[in-house]
Amino acid sequence: MHSHPLRRYRAHAWAVAAVVAVAAMLAVTLDARPGSAADRFGTAAQADPPVEDDGADCPVADPPTPSNALLPDPFTRLDGTRISSTSDWRCRRAEIRELAERTVYGQKPPKPASVTGRVSPTGITVNVSDQGRSASFSASVDLPSGSGPFPAVVVYGGFGADTAAIKAAGAAVVNFDPYAVGREGTPRNNKQGAFYSVYGSSSSTGLLMAWAWGVSRIIDVIEQSDGGVLRAEATGVTGCSRFGKGAFVAGAFDQRIALTMPIESGTAGAPALRSVAQESGAQPLSSAYSEQPWLGDAFGSYTGNPAQLPVDTHEMVGMVAPRGLFIMENPHIDWLGARSGNVAALGGAEVYQALGAGRNISYWSDVQDGTHCASRSEWRGPLQQSIDAFLHGTGSAPGVFRTSPNKAGNLAQWRDWNTPVLTDGR
Repeated sequence: MHSHPLRRYRAHAWAVAAVVAVAAMLAVTLDARPGSAADRFGTAAQADPPVEDDGADCPVADPPTPSNALLPDPFTRLDGTRISSTSDWRCRRAEIRELAERTVYGQKPPKPASVTGRVSPTGITVNVSDQGRSASFSASVDLPSGSGPFPAVVVYGGFGADTAAIKAAGAAVVNFDPYAVGREGTPRNNKQGAFYSVYGSSSSTGLLMAWAWGVSRIIDVIEQSDGGVLRAEATGVTGCSRFGKGAFVAGAFDQRIALTMPIESGTAGAPALRSVAQESGAQPLSSAYSEQPWLGDAFGSYTGNPAQLPVDTHEMVGMVAPRGLFIMENPHIDWLGARSGNVAALGGAEVYQALGAGRNISYWSDVQDGTHCASRSEWRGPLQQSIDAFLHGTGSAPGVFRTSPNKAGNLAQWRDWNTPVLTDGR
């Protein structure tokens, strides 16, 4: 079995990750009845303390390269065997993670050698040094009424998210400017922003992963703070449109994020890549790849033939499991590929079900207002319910799928695999 250089690069964190992961995978099986604590709160990803990547020690083989027009089986390892217990998911997730990095998003480096900063009631500063290079960026903080410390929702880009509902639910809003970490409008061989100041302007990592790295560094600083303002173990992330793409990737690639809420993310976000390529009116893969360097450079090889991809976004949905996930989509704009988003959500929900956390994923595209990135009354209830469940630890997760009949996906058309019944692995 060959260990990819990226996996070796991460290896310094393996010991801590392994210990946490064992506790984590035990926790998911403690009580998976609908409405139970384990089912509501995604306990497997919320072990004490949570880590950014609990599979950092897992070896990952080089993948086979067969073409598959259907969605890959999230439960089959690269060696062809299927996982049989919940404890197997940790290293299977690590395989999915690395394949997604290699082919879709580009590599997300592990925590830099030095991350420092400060959390105040009005802002967060982040200072990063790694490999002899340094960069800094900041985010503003908008606290809700009441006394802290508060959970926090990182809001990408300052628009599209219902910040009033977030604050009304008792969570702080952390306003994150993704362009400070990875700018748009740059050529792929001269990327700019804090991430590329550290890892090089010719890095093959796309903007979505660079932005996700920025969110992770914000969480690092919150973890290092005295906890008087924000609670590090109760962080969510959200954003709309291109920032919905960013929020989706951030939640998939940092297991410390307790609640992920992408809004109208479109191609390069939640929608299944194989399905998008066939969905009438949806943004083509080549268009999303060329519009901005959102996706990793390697994805250029797959825009014309997504069947060659060893992964798809239903597996990135599965990477979030069993943590909280609320996918919001707009069925009125064909470009956003809501049918393919539904396919990915349904496929990823199979991972949630297998881990005994079916209520922890919600999906909602049945909305009346077709305006892009509007604040919608239909989403407000499940949004606040999700914040209560995953960030405050109270009440029940929504566990709801409300799909627009005009953009309903059919998972049966996209898979030839069944969902296994996983043992608890204890």
